[in-house]
Amino acid sequence: KGLWATMQIAVIGLLIGIAIGTLIAVVRVMPKYKLLPRILDKICVCYIELFRGTPMVVQLLIGYWVLLPALGITVDSGVPVAVIVFGLNSGAYVSEIMRGGIQSVDPGQMEAGRSLGFGYVATMRHIILPQAFKAVLPALANEFIVLLKETSVASFVSVADLTYAGNIIGGNSYDYLFPLLMTAVIYLALVMFFTHLVGKLERRLRNSER
Repeated sequence: KGLWATMQIAVIGLLIGIAIGTLIAVVRVMPKYKLLPRILDKICVCYIELFRGTPMVVQLLIGYWVLLPALGITVDSGVPVAVIVFGLNSGAYVSEIMRGGIQSVDPGQMEAGRSLGFGYVATMRHIILPQAFKAVLPALANEFIVLLKETSVASFVSVADLTYAGNIIGGNSYDYLFPLLMTAVIYLALVMFFTHLVGKLERRLRNSER
C-alpha cells in the first residue's frame, strides 16, 4: 500500500507538473511586445522562484496544516494534498526544462508556421511543442525519478507512503534495520528500472534522429 501511494504521488504529480510547466514555458517564450505577456511573464517568474526556492517539506506542511484549514477543507488522507503540492513543485522545474526545449527548436520553425497562416498558439501547439517534447523527454523522465525519491517526505502530512510503511514496520518489530533496508532496496530497484527505460528511450530517440 505504501508503494502504491508513492507511485500515485510521483506519477500524478509529474502529469500535473508537465501541464503547468508547459503552460508556463509557452508564456515565458512569448514575444513581450504587449503589456499582458510581460505581466504574465512576471507572474510565472514569481511562481518558479517560490516553488524552487522553498523546501518541499515546508510546502507540504503549509498546504496541509495552513491552507486546508483556512479553506475549510477536510481530507481523510494526505495523498491528494501531496499530489497537488508535488505537481505544483514539479511544474516549476518542468517549466525550465520545457523552456529550454522550446528554445532549442530552430526559430525558422516558428516563422514557417506563421508564414503558412498559423497563429502563435497553433504554431506552438502543432509544430514547436511536439519537437520540444521529443528533445526534453529524457529530462522529464529524470524529473520523474527525482519526484519518486522525494515522495519519502510525504509522511510529514500523514501519507502512508513507502518510507512511512517501512518506519512503521520497524517500530512494530523493534528492528529498523531490515524494514528500512528493504525500503531502500525497493527505491533502488524502482530507480534502476526507470533509469533503464530512460536509457532505452534516449537510444530510440537518437536512432530516429539518424
